[in-house]
Amino acid sequence: MDHAERDRAEAQRAGDLADELQRIQAEEAALHARRTRVLAEAWALAEAQKARIPSTASRLRDMPLRSMAAELGMAVRVNDRTMQSHMWDAHVLATEFETTLAALDDGRITRAHANAIVDTGGAIDEPSARAAFEQKVLGYAETTTAARTRAYARSQADVFNPRTMQERHDLALQGRRIWVTDLDHGMSLLSHLLPTVMAHGILDRTTQQAKQIKQIDAAHRLEVEESRKVERATKTAAGDAIQAGAGEGDASVSDTDTLWFDERTIDQIRADLVADMLLTGSPLIDPTLDALPGGLGAIRARVQVTVPVTTLTGVTSGGAELDGISPVDPETAKRLAGTAPGWDRVLTDPVTGIVLAVDRYEVSAAQRRFLNARDRHCRAPGCRKPARLCDHDHTHDHALGGKTELCNLACLCKRHHTLKHATDWRVKQLPGGALEFTSPSGRTYLDSPTPRVVFLPSEGPAAPF
Repeated sequence: MDHAERDRAEAQRAGDLADELQRIQAEEAALHARRTRVLAEAWALAEAQKARIPSTASRLRDMPLRSMAAELGMAVRVNDRTMQSHMWDAHVLATEFETTLAALDDGRITRAHANAIVDTGGAIDEPSARAAFEQKVLGYAETTTAARTRAYARSQADVFNPRTMQERHDLALQGRRIWVTDLDHGMSLLSHLLPTVMAHGILDRTTQQAKQIKQIDAAHRLEVEESRKVERATKTAAGDAIQAGAGEGDASVSDTDTLWFDERTIDQIRADLVADMLLTGSPLIDPTLDALPGGLGAIRARVQVTVPVTTLTGVTSGGAELDGISPVDPETAKRLAGTAPGWDRVLTDPVTGIVLAVDRYEVSAAQRRFLNARDRHCRAPGCRKPARLCDHDHTHDHALGGKTELCNLACLCKRHHTLKHATDWRVKQLPGGALEFTSPSGRTYLDSPTPRVVFLPSEGPAAPF
């Protein structure tokens, strides 16, 4: 085979691969459309169940949807809150963007294209305007990438939306919030959804503050360098004689160990400034001053940290956790240990890591400490709500004779505590604190207490603490 034949063969193979990839993508799109219809049907079924509830109490009317989300979520090992969100997204796509769903089913667009159309067009409330928008953007989406489709859809949404920009902004303003996304290496991302002007104002102010800090640091460095030049010149002129210094406040070479320069970047300073102001600053407008001692400024951040004693002594370099959901670096754990108002000793099984006991055993307070240490978070499968924010639920209802003892208690968040008592979901506690959840359809899901990880000693000498 000569070079030309080889090139033609490779080009043909590349084309075959592209065709195969295109077929796979079309199959994936059709599969996602099928999944969307399943989730949309589940939403409709839950809504039908809700409509049959005569009570107007919001909690009771929420139960069919919560139960359905729990049923589907546990079946595919997805958090039920996430599943409920997926169900809503599917309902919107199936009922308000039927043409887009059909294109997805045919493989003419991908899931990312459909998300771009729904995300941008969802703000158009008027059905005819939304249909015109969908038709216009869908034709474009079939010819280009999802990223370009999203940009195009944003511009078209402004054209077809009967609401003014101010009306859309006022509506979007109602969704302002903050949330935390836990990352790796003991870090988390704090996100703040707020008006654009405020966001850029915060960035500008902290940037100005950070630059002022850097300017002061630069001036300090220059002053120290000038003092050192004077000192070196004085030493040169006096031979080996060491002069005391040019004047009060001047830094000498012998004072080098006491000097401190700000080595942080602008980004790092801005992040530190925002953290300082959020954690220690008091709001300018405080409606709680007459009701709460010290007002909002007296409120302090509260966390539950688990730290192995080997981490505190420097034998190991890991194991600290925040609320059982996010790792904490050892240095932060040690600082928290040094300032914590109190600690509970937790005894664990050396093999399974399951919590066996806590060091204090006083009636209900000790039971709460034990449950928080054992469960670490809500025990509903997939839920990560920290135990300290959960209810301590009687697995066998106290009103029906259930005892207030550790083998009949478990941490459930408000959402799943309510779901357990207000729907046909059943929970049974097994030996060792394992919980068996049975759905209304009869399917069972097991949740066992999270074992504590055992860390081996680090190589080398122990770090001082």
